[in-house]
Amino acid sequence: MSIAELREQLKLGNISARELVDQKLSRIKQVDGKLNAFLEVTSERARKDAKRIDDARAAGDPLPPLAGIPIAIKDNLCTKGIKTTCSSRMLEHFVPPYESTVTEKLWQSGAVLLGKTNLDEFAMGSSTETSAFGATSNPWNTTRVPGGSSGGSAAAVAAGECIAALGSDTGGSIRQPASFCGVVGLKPTYGLVSRWGLVAFASSLDQVGPFTNSVADTAEILQVIAGSDPRDSTSLKVTVPSFTDSLGKSVAGLRIGLIKECFDQKGLSSEVKNSVLAAADLLESLGAELVEVSCPRFNDGIATYYVIAPSEASANLARYDGVKYGYRTQQSGSLEAMTTKSRTEGFGSEVKRRILIGTYALSAGYVDAYYKKAQKVRTLIRQDFENAFTKADILLTPTAPTTAFKVGSHSEDPVSMYLSDLLTIPANLAGLPAISLPCGFDQSGLPVGLQLIANVLKESSLLQVAHQYEKAADVMTNKPKSQFIP
Repeated sequence: MSIAELREQLKLGNISARELVDQKLSRIKQVDGKLNAFLEVTSERARKDAKRIDDARAAGDPLPPLAGIPIAIKDNLCTKGIKTTCSSRMLEHFVPPYESTVTEKLWQSGAVLLGKTNLDEFAMGSSTETSAFGATSNPWNTTRVPGGSSGGSAAAVAAGECIAALGSDTGGSIRQPASFCGVVGLKPTYGLVSRWGLVAFASSLDQVGPFTNSVADTAEILQVIAGSDPRDSTSLKVTVPSFTDSLGKSVAGLRIGLIKECFDQKGLSSEVKNSVLAAADLLESLGAELVEVSCPRFNDGIATYYVIAPSEASANLARYDGVKYGYRTQQSGSLEAMTTKSRTEGFGSEVKRRILIGTYALSAGYVDAYYKKAQKVRTLIRQDFENAFTKADILLTPTAPTTAFKVGSHSEDPVSMYLSDLLTIPANLAGLPAISLPCGFDQSGLPVGLQLIANVLKESSLLQVAHQYEKAADVMTNKPKSQFIP
């Protein structure tokens, strides 16, 4: 059932919050030993929160919008009194003394925390294989990756272990795993959702967003977590509209722009391309107008990103020195030796790689050649989008060039791994909202993701088009059989 349907059933007393929580905890116990989507399951807290919701309903108290809805949280969002590890040995025992803004909003809205989900270490990766606590499997096929870095959240939603989950998206880390796991994943406009309490990877790119099984549920979660935050200097001071109000509007008359550079990719799977183009045709049959648009620098996004993101990561991760918190080596003499050993032992290989790339790009003699040049290209990419939005209301692309790839297939070739984010990165560089939703399956029964991109703060239009497509396509009705997909 959708969040709205569950809310009504809880209100009528046809199901209790405790029953819903127990159902999900049972599901986690049943399947997570093979999926490894959760790093920590907060069973005791979940049951206490559910009891509080049930007691409030029994007393006739008004219930908040997400009352009793079981939700999972990516483990790079701080949760007061509950470990936040970023899937790294560096923060293996870190317990935050404060709550992130987005999770605080969820608890105030009545949502129930089921636990913290696995991710690529410090959100650096595209497969959830760089986690220090083991890789997560794709619930459609456990020999495949769930995508990354928010693979744990995507897999948990897909496998029915929770109703919704939060992730973070720096270069596609919500949309790409949503595509691989056959769920809906939204990256909001940069600044619409507070980043306060999100452990930073690349501060000018990171954005928190939801995973759900439907666009309507995505709108429900976004409604709660969006809004300005005085604790976040990058938070936008804007009025948050009602995102659910736009869902029922027709797409007739809207212009859907197909970015031609995205469909000319050498590594784009023909099955992915055909599914996405079929989705575009369906939108046209619903009354939308299809137009071809060009973003000439779209494919420069990945090179630009892999200068800017590691540079910002290099600066953000400098704080992990073994002094005040985090991992500290047991073998140290001087302060310099302690810091060096702590970072060497605490960080994994992918995090070290990106720190070194970023430090190099920011070093004297190279900052102009790499970092500043990348920032200029970033501006040009944003200008390309602005030009495209003069011809189209919503842009359409595949979410990822392929469906979920096999576990370990890119482990020895980090560049090939980076290319899986080729189609998602430009939206981050431009700060635009983008959503991925299922649009079909390949011959192996793996889901294909459709990406829709809107202009800044046009989430309502984005959700409108996504919902109308989802309703007309009804992709999951004839989904292939899977061991873990309920």
